[in-house]
Amino acid sequence: MKIATFNINGIKARIGALTDWLDEAQPDVVLCQEIKSIDEAFPREPFEDRGYIVETHGQKSFNGVAILSKFPLEDVTRGLPGDDEDEQARWIEATVVGDKHACRLCGLYLPNGNPTPGPKYDYKLAWMERLEKRARQLLADEMPAMMAGDYNVIPQAEDAAKPNSWREDALFLPQTRAAFRRIMNLGFTEAFRARNQAPEQYSFWDYQAGAWQRGNGIRIDHLLLTPQAADLMTDCQIDKAIRGRDKPSDHVPVWVDLAL
Repeated sequence: MKIATFNINGIKARIGALTDWLDEAQPDVVLCQEIKSIDEAFPREPFEDRGYIVETHGQKSFNGVAILSKFPLEDVTRGLPGDDEDEQARWIEATVVGDKHACRLCGLYLPNGNPTPGPKYDYKLAWMERLEKRARQLLADEMPAMMAGDYNVIPQAEDAAKPNSWREDALFLPQTRAAFRRIMNLGFTEAFRARNQAPEQYSFWDYQAGAWQRGNGIRIDHLLLTPQAADLMTDCQIDKAIRGRDKPSDHVPVWVDLAL
C-alpha cells in the first residue's frame, strides 16, 4: 500500500496540481495538510471520482488536514488529544484496512512556531509534548501505525541546504530538535532516512528568493513508523519533480510503501 504525506498549501489553489499527481503517482492513501478549507467546502468530488474515500478536519483559511484513501477507513478521529481548548485543525487519524494488515494512520500539521521566543513557539513545544503522549499510546497498542505529515522540524543539519540560515528559526532550534528526538527515541523509524542517507534530500522550497531554482530546500515532511509498521516497509521516496510544475505547493509528497 502506497501511503503519502503532502502539504498542499490550499486545496482550492492546488486541486489541479494534486489531481495530476494522484493520476500519475497512484497513491492508495494520502495524508494532506494545510487544506485551508472548512469541511463543508472541501471539493470532494474530484477525489471520490478517482475512488478515494475523503475524511477531513478543516478550518477556515488556515491549517486543516485530510485523508484520501482507496481502502476502507475505520475509527476516524479528529484533533490531537491533550488540550480540549485547542481549536486548530492539525490532526486526523484513522485505521486503514489492507488485504493482510490494518494500520493506524495519523496525519499531522505540526505548528510552525515562529516568531521565537513567544506564544507561538510555546504552543509548538506544548503540541509536541501532546504528540509524544499520543506516540507512546500508539507504541503500547503494538499494531502497525504511522504518524506522518508536515512536522515543521528540520531534524539535522544535513536536512537543510543552508543550515546556518535556520539557526534561530523555530524549525531548527535545539529545543525543537530535542522534542523530535524524544519521540523518535521511543522506538519509531523515520521512514525516509531509513531508506535513503543521501544528502540534499528536501521536501520544501520556499516561494521566496528563488529557493527552488537555487536548490535551497529543507526536509520537514516526515513519516514515523512504529516497529510493526517499519517491518512492513518496502520503499520510501520524495516526489521532488512536481515542485517545478505550474502552481505548485511549496512542499512535495513523501511516500512510503507498506506490505499491508
